[in-house]
Amino acid sequence: MTSAGWLGIAVTVVALVALSALWIALQNRRALVGHGVEVKPSIAGPGRSGTASSEDTDAAHTLVAFVANPTKPGVPELRDQAVRACAARYLPEPLWFDTTEEDPGIGQAREAVEKGAKVVIAVGGDGTVRAVAEGLVGTGRAMAIVPQGTGNLLARNLELPIDDVEAQLRIALTGADRTIDVGWLTVVRDESRVSDDIAEADPEAVAPEEKPPGATALPRDHIFLVIAGLGFDAAIVGDADEDLKARVGWMAYFFSAFKHLRGGRMRLDISYDDQPWHRARLRSLLFGNVGKLPGGITLLPDAEIDDGWMDIGAIDTRGGLAGWTQLLGEVAMQRYGVKTDLPNKIGKIEHHRVRRARVRAREPQPVQVDGDTIGTVLEVSARIDKHALVVRVDGTPEPA
Repeated sequence: MTSAGWLGIAVTVVALVALSALWIALQNRRALVGHGVEVKPSIAGPGRSGTASSEDTDAAHTLVAFVANPTKPGVPELRDQAVRACAARYLPEPLWFDTTEEDPGIGQAREAVEKGAKVVIAVGGDGTVRAVAEGLVGTGRAMAIVPQGTGNLLARNLELPIDDVEAQLRIALTGADRTIDVGWLTVVRDESRVSDDIAEADPEAVAPEEKPPGATALPRDHIFLVIAGLGFDAAIVGDADEDLKARVGWMAYFFSAFKHLRGGRMRLDISYDDQPWHRARLRSLLFGNVGKLPGGITLLPDAEIDDGWMDIGAIDTRGGLAGWTQLLGEVAMQRYGVKTDLPNKIGKIEHHRVRRARVRAREPQPVQVDGDTIGTVLEVSARIDKHALVVRVDGTPEPA
């Protein structure tokens, strides 16, 4: 027999062996399924490392979406990197939405969910993160973050990498899902002077309280993920120079703080969890979901992002610079779990854990949510919505 004949016989034998192996594999798979054994393909899609999610059978059908602030440096170039990162993980080409002045990300996040996105990735600063979170609250879809702002408050508290875009994309596409609380601050009075261009709750999505006496409009909720505040903290956020923030980052807030060290103390009436009202003289009143700020500052050491509690920080100083110095010492020590109970302190921060808070001011006070000022107010309420948002973090997925 010629060499060509032997080659033909060899090819035929190899083909028959391959077909037999395929037939046996199919029979084994049918037997497993027939006995109730679930068989999933191995993929590297969102939320898992090497396994499919409960809703998806393969990575090719796992859609992700990016909601990006195009005004942030480097964001336009990041789009190509995002597409490559998805392709490297056998994901389809992602959806991409740019934010606008009219819609900073709420509508885009909701549209992404309507189009089937399993993960929506916020690309931008804290304002973009707030807006995307508001669009995703209650949907069960995960929000991931590619931080591109000055503070990047939520990203820092979730211990996400701040300066490594490749690592950010890896976590966004293949990280673990975690449920967290979100906070809502409602401006009860002086609403006409408030304009939150970053993220205002959809009136149809939030049930407002009854219109209080003297209000010009129904209350409106403003989402916060880290800390909202009244007084000194809001004043320094509002006065931070944008050019300086671009050059030195979060350090710009320290320069702004010096302008307000001699500001007046607020006269407030406060009620926690519907308890009787009490009066207080304070520099700042903080409503916290988590408590870490840039620069290693821990304002609310007991705050946990998923415990269903709102942590209050009531800050006051007297005696000029000496009071502020003592306050800084208090804040620095509590980072290490040290709290002092010295009597008659002239600089202090008191902590409370509550579900809801109601605050009335004698004079209009500035207010901020996650570093975005929303105007001046006379009365606000704040609450925590437990486990309202799913976020993407680094690490092993939580057990079902």
